[in-house]
Order: sequence, then C-alpha cells, then structure tokens
Amino acid sequence: MNAEESRTAASKPSKRVDDRWRETALVWSLRLAVIALCFALWQVMSGPVLPEYAVSKPTQVWRALRALLSSSSGWTDIETTAFEVVVGFAIGVAAGIVMGLVLGSFRLAGRVMEPLVAAVNGVPKIALAPLFVLFFGIGSWSKIYIAATGVAFVVFYNVYLGLRLRERELVEIIQVMGGRRHHVLSYVTIPTLAAPFFAALKTGGPLAILGVIGGEFIAASQGVGHELFNSAMNLDAAGEFASLAVLMGMTLILNSVLTTLDKYALRRLGLATRRQSGASS
Repeated sequence: MNAEESRTAASKPSKRVDDRWRETALVWSLRLAVIALCFALWQVMSGPVLPEYAVSKPTQVWRALRALLSSSSGWTDIETTAFEVVVGFAIGVAAGIVMGLVLGSFRLAGRVMEPLVAAVNGVPKIALAPLFVLFFGIGSWSKIYIAATGVAFVVFYNVYLGLRLRERELVEIIQVMGGRRHHVLSYVTIPTLAAPFFAALKTGGPLAILGVIGGEFIAASQGVGHELFNSAMNLDAAGEFASLAVLMGMTLILNSVLTTLDKYALRRLGLATRRQSGASS
C-alpha cells in the first residue's frame, strides 16, 4: 500500500507538467488560429468591402515589410527608434525611482510636491514634444526625453504609493528586534515595492515607444515613426502597416524582456510562490 501511494505521489508532478504543456499548446494554437482568421478576413474583405487604398492587403504588407527589412535605411530607422526607446526608458525608470524614493521616504516633501507632480503629469506628454524639440533639436535626444517623461511618472507613482502603503507594523517590529535601515530595506521595502515596480515597468515600456513615435512624427530625420509618417502622407497603406508591424515586434520584445526580468526578480525575492497562490485563490 505504501509503495502504491508513493508511486501515485510521484506521478502527480509529471501529470501537472503534462497538463501545463497541453494548456500552453492549446493557448498558442488558439492564438495562431485567431491571427490566421484575421489575416484571411483582411485579405478577402480588402477591395470588395474595405477600400484597398486605406487598408492594403496582407500580401502587399508582407512585400513592404520584406523591403523594409532588406534595406539599410530600414534597419537604420529601426536601430534609431530602438536606441531612443531603450535610453529613454532607462532614464525614465531611474528618474522615477529617485523621485519616488525621495518623496515617499520624506513625508513632508511628499505632501508638498505631490500636487505639483500631479499637475505636471496632467499635461499630455505629446504636448511637451515641441518644447523638447526646441531645446534638444530634431535628433535622438528630444525623443529620448519625451519617452523618459512618460515613463518617469508611471514609475514614480508606483514607487511612491508603494512606500506610502508599506506596513508600518513590520518596520516597527524589525526596529524593535534591533534591525537597522538595511534590514528594513531587505525585509520590508524591497518585497513591498517589487510587484508595483515591475508593473510600472510593463506599463512604461509601451509609453516609451509611444513617446518616441510621437516625437518622430513631429520632427525627425530618421526612425520608424518618421517612416510611418511619410507612408501616411504618401497614402502608402502597405508601408504604413509594415512600420506598424515593426513597432508591434519591438513592443513584444520589450514586454518579453520585462516579463522575464519580473519572474526572475520575484523568484529571487521569494515572491513568485506568493503571486501564484494569490492567483489560484
């Protein structure tokens, strides 16, 4: 009886792994089916139902995408936009962390500055683009700072509110037990801020791309947004959708990197099991 129970217990993990693989395969199959159906409807409806000059066709978009990826100018535009997104995202994250930690750690400073930060954050970031172009020119740095502005406020609010919602009782317990600032940081602050911080990163990634593309729309000589704007002005729907496909690819790559970093950091902090138990409940 004991041997049978041990065999049953050993077979349960492998069964869970098989079930997980089946579920993953089913999800990906359904995703591919939905994408294939959308492309098929697009191909059939372009012309008879939808104006072809406005939506083009998947076959034409594929040819435009191949032409974009096979040209040196196309890769120059992609590299320019990727550089602006990555640098702007990094600067925005760093600025948001600093602002959130400072204003969240010093209550008086937070009470004084929070309404002012909210007022600045209320201004649409794309409305600030002409000012950045005026200060930094039409080169990459104006787009970098536009992207950094949008990311910084998202990271700031998540870090700031995370510090404000930190459990005071846990901090006092650690202090009573003789813990110092680095103990509070390790056992309370970082675990509390981990989830909202990585949520801010995932939200800030698309905002960085949006800021860069908006800046390239306004004034640029290179970049995917510049090519997207030119395609729209020339009524080149295939080229426009090809540029959009490149932007979607960049968004998926950035999101996958941030998701991997999120899982790794939470696993190292011991918070991954807590997230899984919370999701299952």
